[in-house]
Amino acid sequence: DIIPQPLLDQYLSMTDPARAQTVDTEIAKHCAYSLPGVALTLGRQNWHCLKDTYETLASDVQWKVRRTLAFSIHELAVILGDQLTAADLVPIFNGFLKDLDEVRIGVLKHLYDFLKLLHADKRREYLYQLQEFVVTDNSRNWRFRYELAEQLILILELYNPNDVYDYLRHIALTLCSDKVSEVRWISFKLVVAILQKFYANSANGLGLNFINELVVRFRHCSKWVGRQAFAFICQVGMFSLCFDVYI
Repeated sequence: DIIPQPLLDQYLSMTDPARAQTVDTEIAKHCAYSLPGVALTLGRQNWHCLKDTYETLASDVQWKVRRTLAFSIHELAVILGDQLTAADLVPIFNGFLKDLDEVRIGVLKHLYDFLKLLHADKRREYLYQLQEFVVTDNSRNWRFRYELAEQLILILELYNPNDVYDYLRHIALTLCSDKVSEVRWISFKLVVAILQKFYANSANGLGLNFINELVVRFRHCSKWVGRQAFAFICQVGMFSLCFDVYI
């Protein structure tokens, strides 16, 4: 009753490999690009009409098709709601996390937007997987690590101080020693954001431990780049305030 059935059938047939050979080699990509709009039009109550098509596109041999879906999976999660997202999108999201960097960047750019839609227990399962984003197919792809640091600054609010200390702290320290200055600079902001997280939640012990680790790792580093990193962390702001509070 929402759209004519022949029109929907025509759209669903865009995943047919035969059409890619005879009509347009990128027809599956066009289908993937339009899918959130079609899902919004049909509504979550009619998701069953699109589920098989979405799964077919998510396993398409062309990485451009999977990349398109990866960039929009957070929008689809908003349309479907938490229950359908947990049942039908999370498995596909997990597959994208292990895909090529060209696909992974799609979920990384909107990682916060997707994780905040999940229940706390499901969201916590991704804590360990976040460190996998530090490793890329091409080490020269520094923008990937830069994006990770930016997303982690947002993601801090989704986890409690203990989880931040146990999992996200290690990633931040790794990024602070990155070979690319742009990555290091955004990582210094991440470090300050972590300290602010501890301070705002009265986790003074965790904050003091983290500060001591920063002092040992960077302030007393034998290399000048490490000592410079400590100076930049102080420069970013709020670090001095946090330090005074903890001591």
